[in-house]
Amino acid sequence: MNLWDLVGITPPHAFAVVLSTCVLYAAFVALTRLLGQRVLATLSTLDVAVVIVLGAILGRAAMGHSPTLAGGLIALLTLVALEGLIGVLRRFDWVERVLCNPPLLLMAGTEVLTGHLERAHITEAELRSRLRISGVRHPGEVAAVVLEPTGAISVLRRGEPIDPRLLAEVRGADRLPADLRRPAA
Repeated sequence: MNLWDLVGITPPHAFAVVLSTCVLYAAFVALTRLLGQRVLATLSTLDVAVVIVLGAILGRAAMGHSPTLAGGLIALLTLVALEGLIGVLRRFDWVERVLCNPPLLLMAGTEVLTGHLERAHITEAELRSRLRISGVRHPGEVAAVVLEPTGAISVLRRGEPIDPRLLAEVRGADRLPADLRRPAA
């Protein structure tokens, strides 16, 4: 095997790398959409190990039978191009709806919405942890807890009523007690 075999790539193999990378990207997007925002939330030690293994598997699958430097560059450029394309397409509401799970209400005042926790694959222990991290000392301090499309968990405190525009896309926002919501203008 010479140096060119390690660095170079044939046109059919280059096409196979692009095609494999596109299919794997689409599969990853579909799986994260199906599994929900929790997949993107704070990672445990085990989750980090799984992500590393997934990256290795996806990288190997995208590169094909015999990885080369050129194949790696083609896969990298394909991923960057796909990310750029998705970034442009996300300006359209329908693309955003297809690609991203909407935000989900996890707590409405002091009420924990267990059905929503189950749908999001979040345990009550994880919810309590997020409340502590946010400095909540008592459930009575909570106005709402929202699982964001990014996987982050937002904790909104009691005090000022919540502007309805902030809850416009949030699934389950109608469960929020009226005294915690500012009337629509």
